[in-house]
Amino acid sequence: MGDQQIPHTASSLWRDLSIESFPPLEEDISTDVTVVGSGIAGITTAYRLVQSGFKVTLVEAGRVLEGTTGYTTAKISAQHELIYQQLQKTIGDDKAKLYYQANMAALQAIEKNMEDLQIDCDFSYQDAIVYGETEKAKKLIEKEAEIYEKLEIDGEMTNDTDLPFPVSGAIRMHHQAQFHPVKYLLPLIDYLKKKQVNIFENTRAVDIEKGDKPKVITTDGNTITSDHVVIASHFPFKDFDGLYFSRLHVERSYSVAFKTEQPVPEGMYLNVEEPKRSIRNARDTNGEPLLLVGGEGHTSGQSEDTWQHYNNLVNFTKDHYAIQDIPYRWSSQDMSTLDLVPYIGNITSTNPNIYVATGFAKWGMTQGTIAADVIHDLITERKNPFEELYSPSRFHNSTGLKSFTKENADVAKEFVKGKLPTKDKKELRDLRFDEGAIVKVDGKRAGAYKDKSGKVSLVDTTCTHMGCDLAWNNSERSWDCPCHGSRFTVEGNVIEGPATKPLEKISNDNEK
Repeated sequence: MGDQQIPHTASSLWRDLSIESFPPLEEDISTDVTVVGSGIAGITTAYRLVQSGFKVTLVEAGRVLEGTTGYTTAKISAQHELIYQQLQKTIGDDKAKLYYQANMAALQAIEKNMEDLQIDCDFSYQDAIVYGETEKAKKLIEKEAEIYEKLEIDGEMTNDTDLPFPVSGAIRMHHQAQFHPVKYLLPLIDYLKKKQVNIFENTRAVDIEKGDKPKVITTDGNTITSDHVVIASHFPFKDFDGLYFSRLHVERSYSVAFKTEQPVPEGMYLNVEEPKRSIRNARDTNGEPLLLVGGEGHTSGQSEDTWQHYNNLVNFTKDHYAIQDIPYRWSSQDMSTLDLVPYIGNITSTNPNIYVATGFAKWGMTQGTIAADVIHDLITERKNPFEELYSPSRFHNSTGLKSFTKENADVAKEFVKGKLPTKDKKELRDLRFDEGAIVKVDGKRAGAYKDKSGKVSLVDTTCTHMGCDLAWNNSERSWDCPCHGSRFTVEGNVIEGPATKPLEKISNDNEK
């Protein structure tokens, strides 16, 4: 099975339905709370605050639900690979147990919202299973099982899986779940509309004037003045000396949906070994079963051929299933923190009315949901049992320092690498239709893309965040930053932050 059978254009199963559009902000306004970002964290935070009587404004740089939430694997789980043995080392037993409880509390919050709003979102309870195929993986799984017992986590070792291949060992966490994230969140958006919440799309927040009533400033210069600002925009667009860009690792991963001749397995699976393989069942828009296979994670902007990751997922699936069709394929980007626990709370200790929720490490369905509760309780001055666990101001000495040093060494390497002279792979005239590449224009490096009609877009490939050189992403047709994960369209517009400014366009005087 080759490239031609994978959809040429990326499309997510979750976004294959009608989603209402909203106008951009075109004037200065005031509100109680401004929430920046319309993924699960932003929408749920707005929902919780409106329930408590706050006047909320929700702003989105692109379209609602167009970020990572629309391109997730949509597992609602406290089993985040073999995370508990890592957390035991970095934050200790008590906080590792708290992490489990927080994610289970998020599942309960989702269940309550579904009940309150009578939401039908393909929700189903599934066991979450981490499996291995080697003896080394089995030993790691056995160690995780011991920690489950110590932390009183509802799970167990097993060799009984629904997978079509043998495993050396597996660990099962009971009573986890999966759902359709967009079907879940659209009723929350309807609730916000009924409560007269202002929702603005195509409204990119680029700055915040701090103070007793902070002002969010948009690309067009419009302002939103409020008592509180919540940054739920994936990567914080405003740092306030919190150095988030230096303590978040940005990774891109891939998902493919298959129609198979064999039954799709029950349960949600993730392997121990590399490359990662995430496996779960789903349903298409007609209710027909689908097999979702994901994985192939890599640091954003640091893969020369992103198509190969889709091919690898297809080849893996082909080894175990007879594939009838590939209706969807998509990729997403997510952040990990230094200790793998998200940053949720005050953006810095000196800015008590500005909050951040980031670093969900591919587990945004639970982490984004619990973020809403933590931030809601901070704003309403209620004590939250998970506030300290997620505090962005924490720093766990040895592991934190080691991760901090490694992450910034990697960024420095990519920055320097981008500045070294390289042999450019393409002349502008050699570009094929629907191809992008680094070229030379008037002796200078430029990013070029030729569309299907032959029109060429030229941009300066210096990232507007901190000056790293961008790389071409051939499967998504975007310019991606290998340092902090900013992404840009072929015309240079920002797709994902932390960058807020578009790329400089270069005139193409030689275009025929």
